Amino acid sequence: MLVEMWQPAERGEKAPWYILVFRVLVVTIALAVLGVFFYFAFRLTLTPVHDNGQAGGNVHPGHSLRFYLDRPTKEAVLQIGGNLALLAPLGVLMPIVWKSLRGPIRLALLTGAFSLAIETVQGAVVMGRAFDVDDVILNVAGVMIAYVLLGRRLSRTLRGS
Repeated sequence: MLVEMWQPAERGEKAPWYILVFRVLVVTIALAVLGVFFYFAFRLTLTPVHDNGQAGGNVHPGHSLRFYLDRPTKEAVLQIGGNLALLAPLGVLMPIVWKSLRGPIRLALLTGAFSLAIETVQGAVVMGRAFDVDDVILNVAGVMIAYVLLGRRLSRTLRGS
């Protein structure tokens, strides 16, 4: 009975009102969480840091990853894990808000552009920060992992097929 209730309405039929209300509520909550997420993501990534002139840019894919892997384990996990986790919530929230972002290619392109914008602003404007293409790669990988593990299924469950 419960599974049948969440199935999409037949073509030409309207979904029951309570399903529509539930879906509107889900999208509203996801948008609110997305707003909070963007606030903290911008605060975290676009705040100047005191690096004593050590920040260096990277436009060669894999260069920073090799550097991270040569560091002590804790530091490598923080750097790589932090970049994987930074935008990962987008892999869950975006497909809930916009059904058109359920496909991994669209989601990867959108979040890649978003990450690229963050890195560009960091490199051009934010003191103590630098552009790093590996951060973009890790950010998009984190979004894709979150999408595959949770986002796709949760979106279909909450918003219908």
